[in-house]
Amino acid sequence: MKTRLITPTPSAHAYPLLIKNLLDTPLIYSPDQEIVYRDQRRYTYKTFSRRVKQLAAMLENSGVRPGDTVAVMDWDSHRYLECFFAVPMMGAVLHTINIRLTPEQLIYTINHAEDDVILVNTEFVPLLESVKDRFNTVKKVVVLSDTGEIPESDLDFAGEYEALMAETPAEYDFTEFDENTMATTFYTTGTTGMPKGVFFSHRQIVLHTYATLSVLCGYAHQANITSNDVYMPMTPMFHVHAWGMPYLMTLLGAKQVYPGRYEPEMLLKLILTENVTYSHCVPTIMNMLVTSPAINQVDLTGWKVIIGGSALSRGLCAQALKHGINLYTGYGMSETCPVLTLAMIKPHLMETDQDEQVAIRCMTGLPIPHVQMKIVDMAGKELPHDGKTAGEVVVRAPWLTQGYIKSEEKSEELWADGWLHTGDIGVIDAQGYLRITDRLKDVIKTGGEWISSLELEDIISRHEAVSEVAVVGVADDKWGERPLAMVVIKDAFRGTVSEKDIQDHCMGFVEKGQIPKYGVPTRIILDADIPKTSVGKISKKDIRSQYQ
Repeated sequence: MKTRLITPTPSAHAYPLLIKNLLDTPLIYSPDQEIVYRDQRRYTYKTFSRRVKQLAAMLENSGVRPGDTVAVMDWDSHRYLECFFAVPMMGAVLHTINIRLTPEQLIYTINHAEDDVILVNTEFVPLLESVKDRFNTVKKVVVLSDTGEIPESDLDFAGEYEALMAETPAEYDFTEFDENTMATTFYTTGTTGMPKGVFFSHRQIVLHTYATLSVLCGYAHQANITSNDVYMPMTPMFHVHAWGMPYLMTLLGAKQVYPGRYEPEMLLKLILTENVTYSHCVPTIMNMLVTSPAINQVDLTGWKVIIGGSALSRGLCAQALKHGINLYTGYGMSETCPVLTLAMIKPHLMETDQDEQVAIRCMTGLPIPHVQMKIVDMAGKELPHDGKTAGEVVVRAPWLTQGYIKSEEKSEELWADGWLHTGDIGVIDAQGYLRITDRLKDVIKTGGEWISSLELEDIISRHEAVSEVAVVGVADDKWGERPLAMVVIKDAFRGTVSEKDIQDHCMGFVEKGQIPKYGVPTRIILDADIPKTSVGKISKKDIRSQYQ
């Protein structure tokens, strides 16, 4: 095949895809738009740009150089947004630390990432103090304080964030460099052993930003967004760049609201007072909101929310829709930057009844632009898109992590055969919709068949009394495994629902042929605390460990 390579003009500029260029358009289009932190602070994009320069200059004065790593331990805040830009824009690496790690995991990630400077919220100072004697590379620690006060501590602080910023002129020249320069790193959770480090370049983050821009703003579906939307994340900013949405909403020049610690009353207050129209969260956060008595005092009509991290059940989706929340699923992983799919309702399906629309909203969704996706069997053979045949979901996209930090073996496993292996089992239908049926490790092997724990959770969630549910397989001498369900009952139904009621509800789906009889959980634990991971996902590993 004949190809023709482009030979650039010697004086032509080779434009690199750098995070700093995401800031150009909003400063022209909407420089006076607001960025808000709780009910404590608000400023414009012009001020934001000035503070990004100040932060870079402050970090440089603290000894940070290109290639160094700056770690952040904070709630979702304007400060975090400033770090999203300033740190990678100066050629350093932003390490977003999971604030819910154990001390052992925390010091492992700090040393493994080779952090040079740590910015820490006063609330997490005790956690950082517990590991300070084991720092290998940390040179300075800066305090992040809402009050400006520095707490008494054994840590030797370099100063307080705002005070240091005030002493620093807003003068910094963000130079150009290779777009493949590492911009961010963070560590996965929910696996055995210590967390694994993933990393992303400027090019990957910019391409991810433009792909999400095209699908959320350009394609007609039930929840389009524009620069007129008001954005508030409810997914921690330490978790996969808050799904990359702060970069997207900054590019759009939209109003942004950062809630700090997630508290139902504060979240609902900000939604109401700041007119929030667009958010994203895990199911446990949405469940916390829709079960809060305060929700009945707030009009949430038109609030668009993407659910990710765990499967969206039809029960939770229907409950949210009753409150006017435009809820639907997004899918990705720490390794994928993260967005791979969104459960967009295609225009010709907009007129279907609510039950059908709920079913689509709860699907894993359609791949966004530049995502190649297929399902394969255990031998790597591609399987048909018939909505029935299940296989492992494997993907390609220009923003996927190229491997795990300092772990060649795990990186090769992740990228076996040149496709990133998600570890999820799913089906793809003729219209291109992906539906994850389970994790490879969570499928219940019973009665000679595989039963989807996610399908059982979805069925149980449709009982009117169920607030939250988790299903795992536990060992059984006769069947190999049997389903065990942990069920949280809504307050209004406490004391009126038994294990048999839940089993009878499941039997209705056996009669419809949706699940086999041995798919009905033989053991149901009512009103137990369902274990969660550090990012709010249901921890099936801990449930299996507890009840195996």
